[in-house]
Amino acid sequence: MNLTQKKKTSFRMPYRYDLIIHLCTLILAVFGLFMVASATMGLASGNVMTLMKTIIKQLAFTVLGYLGMVTMARWFTFDRMKKNITPIVSLTLVLLLLALCWEVGGARAWIKIPFPGQEITLQPSEFSKVVIIMVMATYLGDIRNLKLTTRDLMRNPLLIVGGFCFIVAILQSDFGSAIVMAGIACICFLIPYHPALTKLQKTLVMLLIVGVALVVWILSPMGEHLIEALPFKNYQINRFTSAMNPFADKYGTGFQLINGLVSFASGGWQGVGYGKSIQKYTNFPAANTDFILAIVVEELGIFGFLLILICYALIIARMFAYAVRMKSQRGRIVLIGVSMYFFIHFLFNVGGVTGLIPLTGVPLLMISAGGSSTLSVMVAVGMGQAVISQYRQGKIE
Repeated sequence: MNLTQKKKTSFRMPYRYDLIIHLCTLILAVFGLFMVASATMGLASGNVMTLMKTIIKQLAFTVLGYLGMVTMARWFTFDRMKKNITPIVSLTLVLLLLALCWEVGGARAWIKIPFPGQEITLQPSEFSKVVIIMVMATYLGDIRNLKLTTRDLMRNPLLIVGGFCFIVAILQSDFGSAIVMAGIACICFLIPYHPALTKLQKTLVMLLIVGVALVVWILSPMGEHLIEALPFKNYQINRFTSAMNPFADKYGTGFQLINGLVSFASGGWQGVGYGKSIQKYTNFPAANTDFILAIVVEELGIFGFLLILICYALIIARMFAYAVRMKSQRGRIVLIGVSMYFFIHFLFNVGGVTGLIPLTGVPLLMISAGGSSTLSVMVAVGMGQAVISQYRQGKIE
């Protein structure tokens, strides 16, 4: 009888996990399924099979994501992370390089998996974001040896993160994902305390401030000429110019952004109703991925956006609250790293679809269609829940 009970209760979230984070994650996952179904209607163009395949694929990855979240929440400990970090990094590197064998949408960032009647792709760069959090926590968190030099501490993180970013940005031509990866790594680097890191951390803070100021200046009218002089590809330059004035080329590079802005304007507070979007039928190619927020607001209004915003804010705020209270630097790096994973994606996606910043192709986590992003972020939440559970049980300080 006891053995049967153990089997029935073995696959559950760990004791003393955070229920609010869990509920917000589930709400986002279910909400995302419904919105992907609605947004795909326009892309399916009356083809019921295309619509059903997209829904089934998103549902399958959501279920896998939930299983991965629970598994990670129960399995993850700092000892296991440290013991397995080398094979985890090696596997991630192999997957990133394997993706170079296929070209999808002008980038070599996806691995195609043959499956009867369905095209399934995996994007290794999404999983590398979770691995980067592990790398920073393993090599920089809770270092007791004060005699270690900056070179000793930074060698492994710099090689791993730098290598990942180089492959994704240069070889895969996925600049948006590379920026997210670098952003997560930079924030995680600011968390640990060690005398050998202090000077470098202060320098990084200054560089981040200068970088933000430079981006703001570039997006002003004064920065337009500088953009054209930079060694970027034409499509990358067009993303900057479209963000500044999408109506300059309203039937070309600005078409997608204008469609998104029209959707925002049409939605108002309450929206036109679920499934009743008009813009998704007007040659809106990224309606269920990068621009799904525009469909959300058009159909469900500002209230739909607030639901996403509140769930994101609660997940980020709860993880930050635990990170501030705990002494473990590794725990802080994991929790703040996962929070930044959510925040940077939200910032880039919302900023891009509203024209505040250039489009980066970064999805809205758990809302946009995309199995890799859904699976990886839910695994990341599971890792954060494991740290929270262990902290609340007194296993880590």
